[in-house]
Amino acid sequence: MSRFDAARFGRLALVYGGESAEREISLRSGRAVSAALERLGVDHAVFDGPRAVVDAARDDRIDTVFNMLHGRGGEDGCLQGALALYGVPVTGSGVLSSALTMDKLQTKRVWRAVGLPTPEWQVAENPDDADVIADAAAFPVFVKPAREGSSVGMSRVLQSAGLKPALVRALEHDRTALVERMIQGPEYTAAILDGQALPLIRIATPREFYDFDAKYEAGDTEYHCPCGLDDEREAELRSLALRAFEVLGCRGWGRVDFLLDGDGNPWLLEANTVPGMTDHSLVPMAAAAAGMDFDRLVGRILETAGGASCAG
Repeated sequence: MSRFDAARFGRLALVYGGESAEREISLRSGRAVSAALERLGVDHAVFDGPRAVVDAARDDRIDTVFNMLHGRGGEDGCLQGALALYGVPVTGSGVLSSALTMDKLQTKRVWRAVGLPTPEWQVAENPDDADVIADAAAFPVFVKPAREGSSVGMSRVLQSAGLKPALVRALEHDRTALVERMIQGPEYTAAILDGQALPLIRIATPREFYDFDAKYEAGDTEYHCPCGLDDEREAELRSLALRAFEVLGCRGWGRVDFLLDGDGNPWLLEANTVPGMTDHSLVPMAAAAAGMDFDRLVGRILETAGGASCAG
């Protein structure tokens, strides 16, 4: 990788693992990033979980943090805020945007407020809300915890009888669940890197939906990049994804997921500020399609490490 200054980051801390529901995926991502940092010649220390790396920042043992914590504690603004108190820059988005994107409900409210398309939804805080929601819902729907990633606790519900069990499952992971209109059509993802949307990936799975197993375990999920759209249409959708990312205040790198309905209209699903970096992960696939190998991608992400700010 040309002109990459491995020394500029000082004492680099790579943090992954943690205690969220996405721990195992974070461990895989972190190990892959650690190997890439070694190949890039970046000396780094490894920390398991946010508390360990915050302790190191408090003790003035680190200068920069590469964050590969997925889910709560690392992707929700908590780590970002703690590091900001010690003036330690960290890769990815800041406090506000990390907290915002971790909460699917608040993300959708922001998108709706600025006129961006996202499927209609209802909110549940108790499984007994199922009857009221079912009266107003147009099935099929997706039920998902408001603040989980990797499709943890998510269900596809085809008719009203399945709504209450799905709410029970979702509410095991969060106090708030979303009941979201299901869009019938292909799923796409747009990786974002340093202010640009990378080539789109179209995801196809024979399963009911792109669930945890389809994302990380199954060998039957198909990833199409090029995505099959013409250049003009893909450019439009990449621009939409970038705007969806930026209106949330996100920076550095991330990913935006969306669907196209039968008429070709896009519907935004969620934004991720610390996407996976495993051998099944989508950001490395998109980067490869843009001519960027894994090591260069890791270097680019590290170069976008932002200055610490409790407001950002």
